[in-house]
Amino acid sequence: MKKIPEMNEAGLPVDLNPRVLGDKLKVARKARGLTQEEVAQELGIVRTTLVAIEKGTRKVTSLELVEMAKMYGRPISDFVSKQSNTEPFIPQFRSPHSHAGVDQGKLSSAILELESIAKDYVELERINGARMKPQYPQEYLLNIPGVTPGQRGEEVAAIERDRLGLGDGPILGLRSFLEQAVGIRIFYIPLPPKVGGLFAYNDVLGACIAINILHPPPRGNWSLAHEYGHFLTTRYLADVDLVQDHWGKLVAEKFADSFARNFLMPRQGITRKLSETAGANERGAVTIADVLTLADLYGVSAEAMFRRLEELKRIPHGKWDELRSQRGFQPEKAREALGMVSHTREPMLPLRYRLLATNAYKKELLTEGQFARKLRMERIEARMEMETLNALIDDPGDFKDQQFHTLDFDMSTTVIAK
Repeated sequence: MKKIPEMNEAGLPVDLNPRVLGDKLKVARKARGLTQEEVAQELGIVRTTLVAIEKGTRKVTSLELVEMAKMYGRPISDFVSKQSNTEPFIPQFRSPHSHAGVDQGKLSSAILELESIAKDYVELERINGARMKPQYPQEYLLNIPGVTPGQRGEEVAAIERDRLGLGDGPILGLRSFLEQAVGIRIFYIPLPPKVGGLFAYNDVLGACIAINILHPPPRGNWSLAHEYGHFLTTRYLADVDLVQDHWGKLVAEKFADSFARNFLMPRQGITRKLSETAGANERGAVTIADVLTLADLYGVSAEAMFRRLEELKRIPHGKWDELRSQRGFQPEKAREALGMVSHTREPMLPLRYRLLATNAYKKELLTEGQFARKLRMERIEARMEMETLNALIDDPGDFKDQQFHTLDFDMSTTVIAK
């Protein structure tokens, strides 16, 4: 029979360390973007009392804990567990997003969801006996005298490609590759429109990235590479990737954009592929179709490829802006005209996560309700997902000790002339 924990006069476990609880409450409050004054006012207490609660010098009542859990968007179980909260995961985001036109409440909720899914992932690994063994490289130095952030981004991208055995070709399935070769937990969740991605790390949950599932897949690839650049250089400093924001002027952001550009579209590979393609044309010139084909091959947006080729001086500078302003260029219509298939959106949860959940349910380590909650689905939808995933599990023991290191113009003839 399961032992029922002894409760104190406040209705909380007697062995609950008030300092640990206070630390957890403080981290959760900051993650929610709330001040001590705001929380104290909502609870009907003075701020100094809340200060004492967060320091662990004043015990919290059960009613106060219930109200704070509601305000912070957390289950009470997060606070009453014995595990210490010495490994901050979410409160250290470097970008001052409150000044960037981003809904801070929605962003805070998304950050909490990222942490929640990451915790579920770790739990699924624990109950399956399948701990992820990441292959993280040492952090790269960001600031090197005489080297610009752009130059450093290109250098690190080349080193990483060599380390991972990528050569200079396209990276097929960037998400799966980074999960298996590096051991990064990557999720696709709804984020505020201006946010491309979130990154956070601690030694318990590991490196975790959330990509905006509402953005087009090529944009998602860019955000993923951008956040990976932050992981490589400032691992313990969380990041919010703000799309086209002035915070991109910061050194770390300049580096991350340069890294993403060079990691996804390496100079030599792009130049060689373009020469091969253009050489096959009768006029030997680069066409719009060539650029779109190259963008599709490397999994980036048309704009990203146009700007990359402009940077490499393979097409005239300003060609993208000219197409957009003077000719009303619409990349998706152009792709349709060329017979290119639609971009496939990534599922919210990684395949490994979903297989671990299915395996745990089959072994009766999860109830059906728990399985559905882990997959963020209603029960009927979860049952359908289970049927699909069951076909992929031949032997539940396969998870044991698994390592993960593992347009209105003719597109074919329009020439981008210099």
